[in-house]
Amino acid sequence: MDDLTLGEIFALLVLLLVLGAWFSAAETSMMALNRHRLNALIRKGNKAAKLTAKLLSKIDKLLGSILFGNTLLNVAAAAVTNLFILRVFGASELALLLGTLGITFVLLVVSEILPKILAASHPERIALPSSYLLAPLITLFHPVVSVASALVKGIFWLLRIKIQTDHSQQKMTLDDLRGLMLEAHHFLPRKQQKMLLNLVDLERITVNDVMVPRNQIEALNLNTKLEELRQQIVTSHHVLLPVYADNLDNIVGILHLKRALAWLRDDEPANSTLQNLLLDPYFIPADTPLLTQLQHFQEKRLRLGLVVDEYGELLGLVTLEQILEEIVGEFTTQSPHQTGRFLRQDHDSLLMEGSISVRELNRKFGFHFPLDGAKTLNGLILEHLQDIPEAGTSLKIANHPIEIVQTQGRVVKVVRIFPALPCDDEAAD
Repeated sequence: MDDLTLGEIFALLVLLLVLGAWFSAAETSMMALNRHRLNALIRKGNKAAKLTAKLLSKIDKLLGSILFGNTLLNVAAAAVTNLFILRVFGASELALLLGTLGITFVLLVVSEILPKILAASHPERIALPSSYLLAPLITLFHPVVSVASALVKGIFWLLRIKIQTDHSQQKMTLDDLRGLMLEAHHFLPRKQQKMLLNLVDLERITVNDVMVPRNQIEALNLNTKLEELRQQIVTSHHVLLPVYADNLDNIVGILHLKRALAWLRDDEPANSTLQNLLLDPYFIPADTPLLTQLQHFQEKRLRLGLVVDEYGELLGLVTLEQILEEIVGEFTTQSPHQTGRFLRQDHDSLLMEGSISVRELNRKFGFHFPLDGAKTLNGLILEHLQDIPEAGTSLKIANHPIEIVQTQGRVVKVVRIFPALPCDDEAAD
């Protein structure tokens, strides 16, 4: 060192600072690297990505080598700084103190904060090229790092702390996937993003959440009068109709209206002849996830299933179209029964049937009513009030004022929903 000039010492100090900055940037970029993006690059055959993944699979060796190299460079930078001060100012304690404080600040800014912020912003651009330099350094530092890693593992073992070193085995959860979809709004149109989010949510929604309830099922009574039976078939807005004998708990089959055309043209049709045209009924447990049921419909080549509870009692029915609507939204073709379930009023209020499902309300009108309880608007109101309300009763759910317009027995038949109040009004309550 005595043979070095001041210029050479200063150049050596700058070199040490630059190398220290690279180690800091490499550490941050490796940790901030998107693993799913890395796996995509590996599938494309990117050699740097493969090497980076190999380094990340031994995270203890990678971090140990980076920290060892960074620490070594910082200590060397401090020593060179002291040498520089001694050459310029001599053995002055004040100069050494100020020099120590100065190099500490420079190391903090130049070798830590600046490179780490840069690496966190562009992890892929720094991590992939850095892997070519880190690989031989890990081999070079292996003896020292192995001893240090053994000590660390021993400490973790004494503290009964389990560590995961292979991050490549981490699995993405549904919440992680949903988060990625939410972050993709800059790359996907809003409608496509919503469809993908709905598809992810199918695993959380059961058929019980979207089914047509029992009291709204349009079905044929096989034992009714022949003329009424024919009239109901002719005027039906559905392609598939459940058929029962006397009551809905005795489902005998499913009628496809296309198969009933020849029966309708018969001069002397009989109920027994119609029964021969029926398809076998398909029953679904109420807690079946929609994604699973969609796969079952595809495998069995069916479009309608009857939802039953654990005791085998009929709760409702679900169709393939209903599941698809949960993904893509409402279809344009609806029966008159569906289109008459709400009516827009003055002041942007909505006159609504109490039997409409809460999920349909949220999807169609952008409301945020809770979905973890009652399935219908009537049930939601009864659950909120814990009582059977009278006409004229007002309440507020999810910041929406609601007025009970009509009740019938123990059921809320018609309600009026007003636009949501400002948030500060809700806080005032």
